[in-house]
Amino acid sequence: MTDRAVSPPTVDEVRQLLRSVIDPELGANIVDLGMATDVEVSPGGLITIGVKLTIKGCPLRAQIKNDIESRLETHPGVGKVKIVWGEMNAEERSEVMTKARWNARENAGDTAVPNSARVLAIASGKGGVGKSSVTANLAVALASHGHVVGVLDADIWGFSIPRMLGMSDRLEARRVDGVDKPRIIPNERTVGSGLLKVVSTGMLVEDEGTALMWRGLMLTKAVEQFLNDVHWGDLDYLLIDMPPGTGDVQMGLARMLPRTDLIIVTTPAVSAQKVAIRAADMARRSFLRVAGVIENMSHFTCEHGTVHLLFGEGGGATLANEIGAELLGQVPIETAVASGSDIGEPVALSGSSAAAEVFRDIAKKIAAATVPATEMAGCSARLLESVEIALGKKPR
Repeated sequence: MTDRAVSPPTVDEVRQLLRSVIDPELGANIVDLGMATDVEVSPGGLITIGVKLTIKGCPLRAQIKNDIESRLETHPGVGKVKIVWGEMNAEERSEVMTKARWNARENAGDTAVPNSARVLAIASGKGGVGKSSVTANLAVALASHGHVVGVLDADIWGFSIPRMLGMSDRLEARRVDGVDKPRIIPNERTVGSGLLKVVSTGMLVEDEGTALMWRGLMLTKAVEQFLNDVHWGDLDYLLIDMPPGTGDVQMGLARMLPRTDLIIVTTPAVSAQKVAIRAADMARRSFLRVAGVIENMSHFTCEHGTVHLLFGEGGGATLANEIGAELLGQVPIETAVASGSDIGEPVALSGSSAAAEVFRDIAKKIAAATVPATEMAGCSARLLESVEIALGKKPR
């Protein structure tokens, strides 16, 4: 029985105790998430708590109940704990998910991807827009300028990067100096004065015709392993070929590597643009930045010089304008793009066509927008110096 000489906790003390109750799925405490809605302290130490779950039949309800009771019972003034369960409405669920994603972003753990690397996820709202082709061509275009470019094929089911980059060797693991366990070593290919480092599930299966029948959790774990257990070494860029849509892999990447920027690939068709905007919405909800939009399959020019808008027009510009991002480029339809991908020689590598030039131009824009880590370290100092000059002080 509770010692009557001990005063019950205050409402603020109860809320403070509840901050140690973590929702196992959302990874944040139930007070900050807005799940603990009401707290009432009655004479004799009866504590009544209103708790709203994201769904009425939440399978973690029993665990949350046990955690609440065990935390509150650490206070000697608590006699009995009563929980009044409720269910969130759509607006409350949206708000709690936003808080959870922000918490995950702020508390993301370290990965094997060097902090000096700019991470670009090449994403799309739907399949069939040429996302992998864009990834492969941007990778070789960046590498040809002397950069070290990592390519992570996160399209676990639909891997195609190994063929597009002409790299089919199986991945191996070995010990690396200073690391306590073996690491996966990316396959490498020299491009001009630069280097490609590539990892894909296509380099783990027996051949590219093998189907991977994995569920969502396994997909996320595979991406997590590629981020944590690969010896990436020095990188200037990491390009991630994302699966289409806004599923498990996308949410996992936002949690594990929150400094990722998205480049969204779409086609000129309005229907594709309307689907692609979902990828932008996913980025916004996950606190990721959209670095730009690429319109693929923009138009076809026949041998007579006539331009044919096979998939309509304006989708890329409309999407970029709607989400407030730059339209990085419009890639025309060319047989050289497809044939180059089939033989592992992306058109941006040595081609002289219009598509090759567009890919190279996009790569230049990406490089121009990338601030080297050594320069970023001095940004605050340079800003302070500018302020001092403006105030008539001598810079330190």
